[in-house]
Amino acid sequence: MLLAGLAGLAQAATLALDGANGPRQLDGAALARHPQAQDIAVPGDVAYQRPMRYRAVPLAVVLRELGLGPSDTLEAVATDGFVAQLPGALVLAQSPGQPQPWLAIEPDGAPWPALPGKAASAGPFYIVWPQNAGVRSEQWPYAVARLNVRAAPDKRWPQIAVAAQVPAGDHLRRGQSLFVVQCMVCHRMNGGGDAQVGPDLNLPMNPTEYFQPQALRQLVRNPASVRHWPTQLMPGFGPEQISDAELDDLLAYLAHMARQRQTATP
Repeated sequence: MLLAGLAGLAQAATLALDGANGPRQLDGAALARHPQAQDIAVPGDVAYQRPMRYRAVPLAVVLRELGLGPSDTLEAVATDGFVAQLPGALVLAQSPGQPQPWLAIEPDGAPWPALPGKAASAGPFYIVWPQNAGVRSEQWPYAVARLNVRAAPDKRWPQIAVAAQVPAGDHLRRGQSLFVVQCMVCHRMNGGGDAQVGPDLNLPMNPTEYFQPQALRQLVRNPASVRHWPTQLMPGFGPEQISDAELDDLLAYLAHMARQRQTATP
């Protein structure tokens, strides 16, 4: 395969893959020289909060090597412990007008700027969306070190799912979907998940059990306004990222899961 050949070129940062073709590694410098690589503009960069330019390759190039399908999940594992779960149908979309993801590659020896409020850049690899309508803030994983093909999160970890009798389209199921996208990057639920950054949100207790409702809403919107801790990493989620109605759904899901703790797998 083309990318397999590229992996033998000059070493720089490497991207680990685990998909249909088994474990492998791709060299960043080789990816930057791929025939489909381009210098791209990203007007509304989520991580840098300003316009940015990158050397990047369409993420589809890597997804073909992974053998990802629309019903699969692309798991992006970062060097800092964050783990994003990206639906296959989202990252594989090719219809006109749909957002297309790119894999930005930090140049060897020429690092990108440090992220706002952090000491490190978004490198070595960063999934960016030059047109990002419908793409949520936590679907821009940066500091990516590994891409894995996985089953959908609620299939992989059944303990994160709402009760089976909850009807399709219910606000609890909407809250579960939002939790997977925006919260599982850092948190686990009933022991389900791969993230290593924040606490489990149901074990041993659920935040709906020890926060007043307004304080919990404020924690989501602006964590520093509620409490400070030395390694505070949680960002605030404004209405442009999680609407008030979506926040209602998310908090309802959390409260529902507090009642589902007996089915948890620690």
